[in-house]
Amino acid sequence: MSPACDCCVEHVSTLKRQVSVMRKEIKNLRQMLDTATRTHRKHILSIQSALSKTSVQGLEKDLPPPPTASPQEALEHGNIQTIPIGYISSCFSMKNGTPRQPTVCGPSRAELRLKQSVFNNPEHALVGLEQYSHVWVIFLFHKNGHMSYKAKVKPPRLDGQRVGVYSTRSPHRPNALGLTLAKLDKIIGDTIHLSDIDMIAGTPVLDIKPYIPEYDSPSTRMRDDCEPCQQLDSARLSANHPTEAQLNVKKIAVKSVADTPNKDGCQFPNSLQGDALAMLEEVKAYLSQSDFRQASSAGKRRDSDPSGVEQDQPPCYREEAYSTIAGWIREPPVASLEVRFTPHAERDLAQFLPTEQSGPPVSDRPRFKFLRNSEEAAVAIRGVLSADPRSVYRRTRCKDKLFFFTLDSADITCWFGQGFAEVLQVRPVQYLMEAT
Repeated sequence: MSPACDCCVEHVSTLKRQVSVMRKEIKNLRQMLDTATRTHRKHILSIQSALSKTSVQGLEKDLPPPPTASPQEALEHGNIQTIPIGYISSCFSMKNGTPRQPTVCGPSRAELRLKQSVFNNPEHALVGLEQYSHVWVIFLFHKNGHMSYKAKVKPPRLDGQRVGVYSTRSPHRPNALGLTLAKLDKIIGDTIHLSDIDMIAGTPVLDIKPYIPEYDSPSTRMRDDCEPCQQLDSARLSANHPTEAQLNVKKIAVKSVADTPNKDGCQFPNSLQGDALAMLEEVKAYLSQSDFRQASSAGKRRDSDPSGVEQDQPPCYREEAYSTIAGWIREPPVASLEVRFTPHAERDLAQFLPTEQSGPPVSDRPRFKFLRNSEEAAVAIRGVLSADPRSVYRRTRCKDKLFFFTLDSADITCWFGQGFAEVLQVRPVQYLMEAT
């Protein structure tokens, strides 16, 4: 290799090193900028809170009143002031261990009591809701900690892979709104009793709506849309091609006609009777072959036509045409975990009394508020831990540390191993409060 080429190689390697250094510097600058932005926001919030506490009545008198838009104009521009209709009282009091989806922990329960300031008679707003089994709950993610959000996020089930925020159910969104489908257990006065929930205690609820499968479930709509197609296909088949039962009826009719004498007392010859029966058998065989050819040709048309819809009949849409989801939802990179209980944890959990146990209160034993008994609590703990409630950071950087979460009136201590989670201790929340 010539000296000039060696010099070029050195220059290229030098430039690569400089580019690498510049990339690291840019990354550091971005991190510093993010930190400075968060610090600035905290300072602004502290200044605003300090100003709100001071008396600025004299200054407000000197300033002209700001122009206020009418409620109709604000609504047309999408600027509305939300008012919670109530707050959730849940068996989850902390973010740690709260299920990310309502189906993760079936025994989870909550109560929603409507505020009297929204309705003079809150129980009137719930008349008729008891006829439904499930309700949609629209709420606020009030424990986000900050209102920052990014266009791409890392869902815990994707184990660090980034996707768009609108393709996930991340709580960190431009508008921190949450939506969950909860089971409606009962309604007592102005209080709604729910189960299969994923909301922590104190969650502000903005609205509730009844769940109607005919409107909200794509599979139900698919069945309703396919029924006319199936009826039309059966009508066409019965009109164009007689069934085997119809041919058998005609065969019996031929025999009865052949055996019945006419008005002159004469019967049909046996040869004509045999010819008619043979003809019916030939028609039956021909129709069976024709049906087979039509079925095979229809299958070929579906294979050749990507839409899979025949041209001579109305389209009958299937469930896949209505409802499709990302592949990582059904087959996530993070597998479900096996949940174990140590003998000590099982004894601790057995000390908790059921919710509905009658009799005088026992002071030395804890009692559940939402869960019915210790067996149901064990099922709830298994549901929470099997879905691995840890964040991606804790899963990768804090593998050897204990994990704590609260369920109803119990505080659970556990640790995670390779493919399993083990519950080490279950203590009442009151014990921890007294210890602190």
